Amino acid sequence: MKNSFKLLLFTIFITTSFLSAQPIMQTGGKKMPLVWIDKDTQHKVMRLTQREGNSASFYFHNNPFIAGDGKTDDRMVFYGNDAYKADGVGMQLFTVNLSDLKITQLTDKSFRKNGEIVGKKNHNVYYQVNDSVFAINIDSRVASLVFVFPTGFKGGITTLNADETLLGGVWASNEEKEISRKNPLKHDYFNKIYDAKLKRTLFTIDLKTKELTKLFSDTAWLNHVQFSPANPKLMMFCHEGPWHKVDRIWTINIDTKEVKLMHKRTVDMEIAGHEWFSPDGKVIWYDLQQPRGATFFVGGTDVNNGKEVKYELDRNQWSVHYTISSDQKLFAGDGGDSTAVAKAKDGKWINLFIPEGDHFNYERLVNMKFHHYHLEPNVHFSPDGKWIIFRANFEGFESVYAVEIAKNKK
Repeated sequence: MKNSFKLLLFTIFITTSFLSAQPIMQTGGKKMPLVWIDKDTQHKVMRLTQREGNSASFYFHNNPFIAGDGKTDDRMVFYGNDAYKADGVGMQLFTVNLSDLKITQLTDKSFRKNGEIVGKKNHNVYYQVNDSVFAINIDSRVASLVFVFPTGFKGGITTLNADETLLGGVWASNEEKEISRKNPLKHDYFNKIYDAKLKRTLFTIDLKTKELTKLFSDTAWLNHVQFSPANPKLMMFCHEGPWHKVDRIWTINIDTKEVKLMHKRTVDMEIAGHEWFSPDGKVIWYDLQQPRGATFFVGGTDVNNGKEVKYELDRNQWSVHYTISSDQKLFAGDGGDSTAVAKAKDGKWINLFIPEGDHFNYERLVNMKFHHYHLEPNVHFSPDGKWIIFRANFEGFESVYAVEIAKNKK
């Protein structure tokens, strides 16, 4: 894949600074230039979504990228609205070309959209409005109705399988939806839903036949549904709830219906969560604390043989979410504030992690002290592996940024 971010940087360099050096500045607390050097880390940072209004990149385990094919450059799908307001109803889907930062709007209907699902092969973006699932092609910008949930089974899509033939998701009962409606904040509904032990059901939708298949039901709070990026028959899901009370991470073979636990807690108050697949689908990675809030790791379980590995990191390097590079040599994390589970006094950083033995070495990339962590940064490696992409509000609005992994040369 061509080095699209080098071209991106060159374009910004020419059009905004006329070959002058980027300023070395404190990140955030005021309006930033389009490109700058973080004075605390000496890494280059740029705003990718150069548009008015709020912009939001995808959740950490949802792929937002479409690779270039010689005719078009690498593109990233993101959400945005037309004004500086947090309004889910007004959010539309866009793409940004990672070579020249050209932004293209995909949708324009003012309905609340759910789902962050990109087909890397068919170039479709799937999203849901109420009981209807749509796809819009990012090349033609033609939208189509994919599926309408039947009366009595109003599920929600979350994932696309590896050969892009099936959508997957989870159905929740009306009783659970009523708990969420009456308790809109997470700290209000979280324990209520867990304690209610209401039925949930995993399902798939065949994109060719439009057949809905109910895979598995349980009174556990089934959530965080993800297909393997390599095995189209393997789905991962979690038992949601207080992490120290649940063995959280599970898989199901959608043909045999075999369900497997991926990591069993062995220490009192142990937690494991915010799980995601490795790019080759061979390992499920997760935030691991043994016990909660005391000792911190990124853990991984081999999906075939169950073998586990873990890398220790310090309290101040703990992150709300982690991710791994496409070559699986590097990890990154989005940090966390002092109110999060790690109670870190100096945890508000975008970090790069380098595995060594049984621990991570790390490098700080962006100082996030002006970022409010009610917005989760949700890190992604760029397609060329040279940048970390994240979302932030340190300028006073929400936008999507990229930080160069290589340190700026003075």
